[in-house]
Amino acid sequence: MTGFNQLPARSLGKNGPLIPRIGLGLMGASGTYGQPLPEAEHLRFLDEAYQRGETFWDTADKYDDSETVLGKWFAQNPDKRKDVFLATKFGICTNPNAKDGMKNWMDSSPEYCRTAIEKSLKRLGLPYVDLYYVHRLDKLTPIEKTIEAMVALKQEGKIKYIGLSECSADSLRRAHAVHPISCVQVEYSVFCTDIESRKVQLLLTARELGVAIVAYSPLGNGFLSGTIRSREDVSKPGDVRGVLPWLRKGNIEKNVAVVDQLAEIAQGKGMTTAQLALAWLFTQGDDIFAIPGTSKIHRLEENLASVSFQLSEEEEQTIRRIAQSVVGVRFQALTGFDFADTPPL
Repeated sequence: MTGFNQLPARSLGKNGPLIPRIGLGLMGASGTYGQPLPEAEHLRFLDEAYQRGETFWDTADKYDDSETVLGKWFAQNPDKRKDVFLATKFGICTNPNAKDGMKNWMDSSPEYCRTAIEKSLKRLGLPYVDLYYVHRLDKLTPIEKTIEAMVALKQEGKIKYIGLSECSADSLRRAHAVHPISCVQVEYSVFCTDIESRKVQLLLTARELGVAIVAYSPLGNGFLSGTIRSREDVSKPGDVRGVLPWLRKGNIEKNVAVVDQLAEIAQGKGMTTAQLALAWLFTQGDDIFAIPGTSKIHRLEENLASVSFQLSEEEEQTIRRIAQSVVGVRFQALTGFDFADTPPL
């Protein structure tokens, strides 16, 4: 069985591999938006995703048990490894027991890059991953040094393709000069179009270089699914979304009204709000991929069905205009590591 043939596929960057243009973000299955899936359910969920042709899987060393569970799935299904395009990441370091408040920090140094891939491959039980991202740039390491380390990993057969996440246009250009970058993973949705701005210029630069965009949080951290109506909906144990500016008191009420307008358009087209949001993203170009995350089969099926819907140019513009009324900045803008630059060599 080859899942790549079952969903619309596009080239991941100039001369890149053909992969499904809708992937599966696996952060949520390991927690963050609520309690993580029990291991047995997690493994069954991966089975179901594979059977539906969803074979572009996105994880990271930061996603709790995600790599470990994936390792068990691949051990149980060694013949299916060739069908799965697997991406993982390094660069966000976490110490939940830190007493000095330093629970998270960034490290994109060459030394940590090598340490991180060895640990990821051990957890995954694999000799290589298809795509390796710098999850965040630490703003201390020249990007050229990071990419040189990743090129060495590629030459050793431990990774196949190189990606960046939340980088600046300048960092992307400098990285691409060292070695072709296949894609940039960045937040992109009808609620978050920062990469399009003339100030950021990331989408423009990526297209100039032939670099694909992999959109994370394409459903606005679940807000564009239409299921979040109040603060109580993001207050369950393990759900960290209460800190998102869009969902803060005073903002959430206004933003729910925006989602309701989008829901009305979706209903008129026989779509769910989530499908409308994903279809809108796909209309932005064939170089745009999306990795909505879920841990529920019915949501997975809903997301996958979005690739079959088409929007007219007028509909795309109407949706964009409505979404511009959203109140609140995106969360990454508060971290200090969005669209990160790095020092010169």
